[in-house]
Amino acid sequence: MTAILRDGYTQIMETLSSAFRDVIKHVVAASKTPTQVTEQNVYQTGQVEALPWIDGIIKDLLLPGSGISGIEHLYALLTKACTGNSCLLLMEHYSNMDLPIFSYLLRTAGAQGIATADALVAIAGMKLNEASPTVAAFTGAYTRIIIYPSRSLPDRDSVYNRREIIRSNAINRAAIKTLLEIKTQGKLILVFPSGTRYRPWDPGTKKGVREIDSYIKSFDYMCFVAINGELLHVRQGDMMDDYVSQDVVRFTAGPVLSCTAFRDAARARAEAAGIADKKQAAVDAIMEQLEEMHTQAEEARKHLLPSA
Repeated sequence: MTAILRDGYTQIMETLSSAFRDVIKHVVAASKTPTQVTEQNVYQTGQVEALPWIDGIIKDLLLPGSGISGIEHLYALLTKACTGNSCLLLMEHYSNMDLPIFSYLLRTAGAQGIATADALVAIAGMKLNEASPTVAAFTGAYTRIIIYPSRSLPDRDSVYNRREIIRSNAINRAAIKTLLEIKTQGKLILVFPSGTRYRPWDPGTKKGVREIDSYIKSFDYMCFVAINGELLHVRQGDMMDDYVSQDVVRFTAGPVLSCTAFRDAARARAEAAGIADKKQAAVDAIMEQLEEMHTQAEEARKHLLPSA
């Protein structure tokens, strides 16, 4: 265990695997998540049998004051989705517990919250399935479309690399096909625009991935979602090696926005500033908006934290 100072008070932190060893065994036992991703299984429906155990971890760690600000915007976005519009949630990403906490807070917010949680489909990298059966058990509790991120390909030019390129193309073609099929069927497609969890020792992990521009180009409406507070603190290694701590966790949902209007405005600003890469400029605008929301929400969250 490690003692750290957080927001003026000291907490003793354990790893997820040590703090919830027995609970994790139940999560794994309840899971049937495939640990090999193919083009045939890129769409994976959440396995609700694991939810009570994961929810139990979240309940133990969430402090009073946790919740979702602007939840009415999420309900408005769901209404858009249920009338045939394609809808995105663009969310900050700090840990592999972001989606579980978000889902839990929605499902404890009443009937509309449950409906919103049920509509979530996250875009997830294949590593969450393949790196560890235990991590796969946690992530498999939530409905996802699996992709093969370009950064996961080996750098070296080898037979293995060429084989993986073929595999990645097949998986991503299947993922795109699935996304096109379901995005107008009352779903909220949840995307982390940074493409990875933020690691404090690597500022580049807060930079938006250029490919996110293709999402906002092909969707109708979106909401931004900022996250303040963490129950799981990223370390080197997999999710089970991350530290857990109690905290006040606040999600902040922004208003429903037209994807086209937002993208056009970002590209126009880039044009006026002489920025050549308009796609990256649009994604940078997303990250700037999320950072602004995060900063504002943190000021309010500080008043909810336990005193020293």
